[in-house]
Amino acid sequence: MIGEILLEKATERIDGPLVFLQRSVNCGLHDAVEIIGEDGRPRLGRVASLDRESIVVELHESTSNLAIKGTRARFFGRSQTFGLGPGMLGRILDGVGRPLDGGPPLAIAEELPIHGLPMNPVARALPTDFIETGITTIDLMNSLVRGQKLPIFSGGGLPHNRVALDIASHARLLGEAEGEFVLIFAGIGVSNRTAEMFRSVMQDTGALERTVMFLSLADQSSTQRLLAPRFALTAAEYLAFREGRHVLVIMTDMTSYCEALREVSARHGEIPARKGYPGYMYSDLASIYERAGTLAGRGGTLTLLPLLTMPGYDISHPIPDLTGYITEGQIVLERDLYRKDVYPPVAVLPSLSRLSKQGTGGDYTDIDHPALSAQLYAAYAKTQQVRMLASVVGEESVSPEDRIFLSFGTRFEQELVHQDAPRQLEESMDIGWKLLQSLPNEELSRLSDEQIQRHIRSDEPT
Repeated sequence: MIGEILLEKATERIDGPLVFLQRSVNCGLHDAVEIIGEDGRPRLGRVASLDRESIVVELHESTSNLAIKGTRARFFGRSQTFGLGPGMLGRILDGVGRPLDGGPPLAIAEELPIHGLPMNPVARALPTDFIETGITTIDLMNSLVRGQKLPIFSGGGLPHNRVALDIASHARLLGEAEGEFVLIFAGIGVSNRTAEMFRSVMQDTGALERTVMFLSLADQSSTQRLLAPRFALTAAEYLAFREGRHVLVIMTDMTSYCEALREVSARHGEIPARKGYPGYMYSDLASIYERAGTLAGRGGTLTLLPLLTMPGYDISHPIPDLTGYITEGQIVLERDLYRKDVYPPVAVLPSLSRLSKQGTGGDYTDIDHPALSAQLYAAYAKTQQVRMLASVVGEESVSPEDRIFLSFGTRFEQELVHQDAPRQLEESMDIGWKLLQSLPNEELSRLSDEQIQRHIRSDEPT
């Protein structure tokens, strides 16, 4: 500890989760602080901003009933850390790493800074290897690769939380590395009902045994929402780069994080940028997303799957827009599919995984996987063109060849996109090959003659 001051002698004001102090100690940005009220209970915080004359402290708990008189502030002279060690798996923690499951505090073998371990760009290795999520439209069409950051773009009322739980319950690596695969699941600004749903589903499916769960509730301090993804990623870095595990981090909902960032920024009196969000939101999101990756010479990897709800279902909104610049693709959930009772309602055409080629094919999945994915995408893209034409001239006026694609599109959505349970990649590929059997050979331009003969026209003489 480097200093302790009485708030009544130094406090300028308390505004929500922020405590504004006159500067009387030497400290640094993001240094850990404890605010201790007359009741003796410490409230954890951090230095959010400072200059020569003042310090702004963000508290991670409510400041209600916190009187200035008799309250002290302790400065520790170091950034906030998270004590981590073995035995984390199966634990449920709050947004700042405190147990919510009634268990003991975490065993501490090492203290790591919550703002991340510096990752030398030269030390980064190219992400490779396939992660099976159980979602056909991801595994088959937009594959997730170890070390990748691939967000899911959703909208209000869409089942993104169910998608997150389905992925968490099924996700696995293929081959020898499967036993080293673990999950970090972070709920950011979720309601008590949603948090209980996360907890019960993970317990019922058995996925909690290989998961560390962080739950930051909506009725808690907005500053705690700012820390929840950082505490979750610090735990992931420990598991990945200290214990050598392959870690998949699922975070929902990053829009709640950005709303908290805007709220706290406004309380600081900072000048807003697009739609009221702070101008540094891009670099702030990058400080989270860029913690995913693969390091040369390290056995573990950190893969990030953040979910966000697009305000107004607007993909050009600052949150999805900036996220798309930082990450390596996006999975988009679509309202029209959801209205057709298609689950998960993944829109295949606007979805993209830029690293899918690094984790698919003969060395990782199946030698015909990339070609099958490309052919299904091309056929479904033509279906959408035919649907636009049919909406103008009427379905009865389109050619017989175009009607084949209309039928293909319906089957594609109902048989391949829609699924009642998680699928293994082999099952997804079997469905894809069967769908392509309805198309004439001249439309299968993304497949070789040998692939057509082997998977689609195997009953024809060679």
